[in-house]
Amino acid sequence: MISNQGPRSGLDAVKAVIDQVSSSANGHDSIRAIGICSPGPLDPIAGIVINPPNLPCWRNFHLASEISQIYGVPVKVDNDANAAALAETLWGAGRGYCNVFYASLGTGIGTGIVFDGCIYHGRTGAAAEGGHMTIDYRGPRCGCGKPGCIEALASGPAIARRARAALSTQQGLHSSLLELAGGEIENITSQMVGQAYACGDPLATKLLQETVEFLSVWLGNIIDLLEPDVIIMGGGVASMLLPFFTDIRDQLPAHCINSRCQEIPVVHAFYGEDSGIAGGAALSSQRLAASLRM
Repeated sequence: MISNQGPRSGLDAVKAVIDQVSSSANGHDSIRAIGICSPGPLDPIAGIVINPPNLPCWRNFHLASEISQIYGVPVKVDNDANAAALAETLWGAGRGYCNVFYASLGTGIGTGIVFDGCIYHGRTGAAAEGGHMTIDYRGPRCGCGKPGCIEALASGPAIARRARAALSTQQGLHSSLLELAGGEIENITSQMVGQAYACGDPLATKLLQETVEFLSVWLGNIIDLLEPDVIIMGGGVASMLLPFFTDIRDQLPAHCINSRCQEIPVVHAFYGEDSGIAGGAALSSQRLAASLRM
């Protein structure tokens, strides 16, 4: 995988995508600003990718300056979930809301916070790593090193891991998941769990209900901390859990001291699994606007 082949391979992959997009839009001369989404942690002010667990090729990599030198335009790099949150706020499901909490549920769980149209970065740019909030300190160790993060419990790989564990440890347990995986437990994916749930599989239903409970506990904490105007969830796992969004809202009072927590809409992202593309556009539009004000 490119993510494991060193910083230059990662940079070449980004450049290839930019070149592909620009070739269909009148070439490099049409580029006025570039927005790049990356997993965090990163420094959005300096445009440095610090040490993302899911992107080991970059460690303290000056991505914004590298790309800016190549194309000669302003470049903005930000956490992919931050960028998606901004896009949803500007043009998507968060339009019209002042305070937006966005969660991308997929291979990992990334989050973004937008207050009054601006991404909340915190003091150093490391804020809003909501996917690495521990909800069970005795839970499985996350890729970030902490135990029981919501990412380690409710991301796509976590759902698949729980499915494999259930089938491995419970004697005589039957599930259509085995058929979907060709009889090999280790081949089970979260997508298969979604497929099995759609066919009425009891184990898949139980797994997704457990995931809903994990998310309800987590979002109850988010509401108690931030009380956003809206909660937006995107990514592949969010699409799979769409039938359960009402269940999440119904469970919030059990995990939240805010007596008006159910007034906060829990909605699906407008851009869905294309949030990264929309996020890059949102970053580039803000970076261009900032450069014109200079």
